[in-house]
Amino acid sequence: MLSLTELRRVAALLERTRRGARIDKIVQTDDALLALVLAGSDALPVQDRLVLGLCAKPGVARISALRTLPAAPAAPSQLAQWLRAHADGARLRSAEIEGADRQLRLRFDTREEKLSLLFSILGPRSNLYALDAEDRVVASARPLAATRRDLSLGAAWRSPEGGPPNDGTDRFAANADAELLEAIERHYAEREEQAGEAALSRRIAQALRKQRAAIERKLRLAREDAAEAGKAEQWKRFGELVAASLGSLKPGERALHTHDFVSGEPVEVPLDPKLSPAENKDEFFRRARKAERTAAKAAQEIAAAEARLAEHAALEARAAAAGGDADALAQLAAAPELTRLLERFAPQPAPASAKPEKKAREWRIGKTVLAGRLTPKVYCTRDGLEIWVGKSDEGNDLLTTRLARGTDLFFHLEGNPGSHVVLRTEGKGEDALPESVLDAAELAVHFSKAKNATRAAVHVAAIKHVSKPSGAKPGLVYVTRGKTIQLRRDPARLARVLAARVED
Repeated sequence: MLSLTELRRVAALLERTRRGARIDKIVQTDDALLALVLAGSDALPVQDRLVLGLCAKPGVARISALRTLPAAPAAPSQLAQWLRAHADGARLRSAEIEGADRQLRLRFDTREEKLSLLFSILGPRSNLYALDAEDRVVASARPLAATRRDLSLGAAWRSPEGGPPNDGTDRFAANADAELLEAIERHYAEREEQAGEAALSRRIAQALRKQRAAIERKLRLAREDAAEAGKAEQWKRFGELVAASLGSLKPGERALHTHDFVSGEPVEVPLDPKLSPAENKDEFFRRARKAERTAAKAAQEIAAAEARLAEHAALEARAAAAGGDADALAQLAAAPELTRLLERFAPQPAPASAKPEKKAREWRIGKTVLAGRLTPKVYCTRDGLEIWVGKSDEGNDLLTTRLARGTDLFFHLEGNPGSHVVLRTEGKGEDALPESVLDAAELAVHFSKAKNATRAAVHVAAIKHVSKPSGAKPGLVYVTRGKTIQLRRDPARLARVLAARVED
């Protein structure tokens, strides 16, 4: 990652050459890389464009110039969405080091607001944060839980605790300022390429090792089954001895004492006392047939496993010959036989930001699936409880009278119409966590006619004390009991809970 000395040089370069540059395009490819197209500046024409890359990937965190703008993913991240809504067309006002740490703040202005991008290079905790005009954290490239657990969306930004790092050296001192950002990208792109080659080499070795172990295990089991061939002869001989002695055997006997037909030596044949002599004979012949089938199948499996082992040895030889050659490794990994092994035994790790696709929640009342306009918006409190907010008068009725449970809490403002807001308490009722209650109260005010009030009286009651009179107009309910909260509005709390919307 960049040293503090190198980051100061980058800040000075951007301050000198890109002040006044306009954000023309915004792309976040994954949870580590944000690309901004900066057009012109106070000193440069608008045709002079810089694709500025801010990479927060641990180990290779840097700010650099990209050759081309990377392709945007199908689903933009929360950070990219916020920046497109608030920073598109914004102009760079300043680039400065934040405090004495490896943190670069880029301040931008639009006609309506001011905002900042704060790039924090802190090793494994490196991240990129979007801050609003009040310096509240509104979005981040990587999850806050993975980088700064002491921060939360909607809360004020604060620099991490601890002493400043060593300034470090400037590894790009030989590069002129005009080529500094390109030199940084070349340096780290090469390191990432080398790391990728090493990772591919490890994946190939792991896949080959696991496949060899699987083949050898199958070969060992087949050889064990082949040993059943010897038992087939033994079961057959026992069956013949019992068949020859059927006239003298009595039911319930545990053994037959006789002599071998060929050698004449005494033989003891174990019998199952629960079976008749004839049934014991049939059981020995059945075992003999089964053992013969097992042995025949095992012989085929042994031949197949030995052939596969020979093919695998050839594949291992190709991998050994490739060594650390990037092209040879890539060609080997693309071979169909190895591609299958990699997918099975060493799949490519998913990006940290990748989340498994969730099946959309299906809202039902009985067997009826509700239309989208009737389903509530869903937000998550810091405590992990859900807040449901109605979208329409009819949706409000269904939310309060059909979807919510008796111990959930209903929030509304006297004399100020608004959406019905319900806090799902998971059975806690009025003992729900206070922070979650305040989150729901903030939403109740926000989605009412009094959304701009600095203070509000919010009435809270259990759903079991909320009823709808017969014939009342949509959205109108009666509330009995409950209590009133004198809410002092908290913009940071509201921003955090709005940002925590989890589904429509």
